[in-house]
Amino acid sequence: MSLLENEADREASLPELDRKPAPWESSMQATCECLSWRSVWDNLDRRHTEDALGETIYRDFPVHTRSAIATTHTLLERGVIDPDELQAKMREVRARFEGD
Repeated sequence: MSLLENEADREASLPELDRKPAPWESSMQATCECLSWRSVWDNLDRRHTEDALGETIYRDFPVHTRSAIATTHTLLERGVIDPDELQAKMREVRARFEGD
């Protein structure tokens, strides 16, 4: 099998390996790393939570958004952020997009 055939097989079977994360995904990952570093939410615990919520409550959401939704869910549940803060931030982001 040639290298080209091998590359085609890999690309067809694992297309997500070459996917570049969206800026919001990178920012969220950095935020989660900081939360782990500050002992607010351990990375392993976060991954278990994402898996559990992604397979149940958020299973109908796109795969790449489940992590953000599960993180938000947990931060609200733990009182790290409150619903008013989240709503204010969402309004700010929407206004930024509408201004473009």
